[in-house]
Amino acid sequence: MTPKSRTLLTALALLTSLTARPPAHAAAGCESSQPYVSGQGGYHTYRIPATVTTADGAVLAFAEGRHAGAGDTGDIDVVLRRSTDGGCTWGPLTVVAAGHGDTRGNPAPVVDPRTGAVVLVTCGNSGSVTEAQIMRGEVPDERGRRVFVQRSMDDGRHFTAPVDITAQVRRPGWRWYATGPGHAEVLTRGPHAGRLLVPANHSAAPPPGSSDTGQEPRYYGGHALYSDDGGRTWHLGFVDATYDGLTNTNETSATQLPDGRLYFAARDQNGSAPGNRLDSYSSDGGTTLDRPYTVQPTLGDVPVVQGSVLQLRPGAPLVFSAPSVPTARRALALWGSTDAGRTFTRLLTLSDRPAAYSDLVQLGHDTVGVLYETGTAHPYDTVEFRRVTLP
Repeated sequence: MTPKSRTLLTALALLTSLTARPPAHAAAGCESSQPYVSGQGGYHTYRIPATVTTADGAVLAFAEGRHAGAGDTGDIDVVLRRSTDGGCTWGPLTVVAAGHGDTRGNPAPVVDPRTGAVVLVTCGNSGSVTEAQIMRGEVPDERGRRVFVQRSMDDGRHFTAPVDITAQVRRPGWRWYATGPGHAEVLTRGPHAGRLLVPANHSAAPPPGSSDTGQEPRYYGGHALYSDDGGRTWHLGFVDATYDGLTNTNETSATQLPDGRLYFAARDQNGSAPGNRLDSYSSDGGTTLDRPYTVQPTLGDVPVVQGSVLQLRPGAPLVFSAPSVPTARRALALWGSTDAGRTFTRLLTLSDRPAAYSDLVQLGHDTVGVLYETGTAHPYDTVEFRRVTLP
């Protein structure tokens, strides 16, 4: 094969990743399904959804399977269900990363269009420690937060064992560490095309001489990790280390805009600035930020919660998903932006039921899949998959 042919095939693969459609045998009229129901499948609660479509069109729905309860600590696995009909029905539950008594979670999957590999980045820690203990600096590294990567070369049916990449992507002195959660991003245009990028957040130790409660939100910060070789080696990208308490960058989602820039949408963990959402941009593939994280004022209805962002095909809007009641995790909604994230307008509300974390995936030309936590009495009763055709 000539170099020119290889270049053309690579370009076609990258383009296909942007316009992937569900298989032709997707059930007509299918609108929603429930890949996870708490209390079923051997788990007390399912939380923290993440979703991608594979090179062959399968929809992968990742989640945390929490054995003992709904809390963030203890025996937690990363689990997966596959759909080959666009999210209408689901195959059996499989365990991708078993906790074996420890905590495994924060799934951030991405599909490498050059090889078709599904690359999954997750975090974990000892099941006997809590987030509060980690943030207070009471936990040694080997029991604290670690970062792992896995790969699947058969469309998500099987994954390699987790490989620890903590030394490549965590700075000394960081305490808490969380990837995503939600899908990671592959850059499809510009000088860094092919780069796999995972948005993340961390907490840092207070400076010497300050009071150290270990849970001061002003020591929250954002960062990114990336790979230019399909997930084999990883690098630390930008680091948001303002730690001023005005904005406290937390759980983050990222997407590439039509002009090649990356857009980052982050949860503000009780910063003193008004609102609960932050955003920023990167023009160099996530190596640096164009400006510090600042308040996104047109998403004022969103409570303190994770959200997901996805740039649809070129010419279509940038879409954001999150609950839409400022004081409660309730009424999951979709917002759209036609000006690269400067302003958002609410497009529709999926339901007025309790709802929390969500993740977005493109299914067709104007169809998105929304994988989100919801329920009748509590937001963590089920993880639902909703197919939405946007105007």
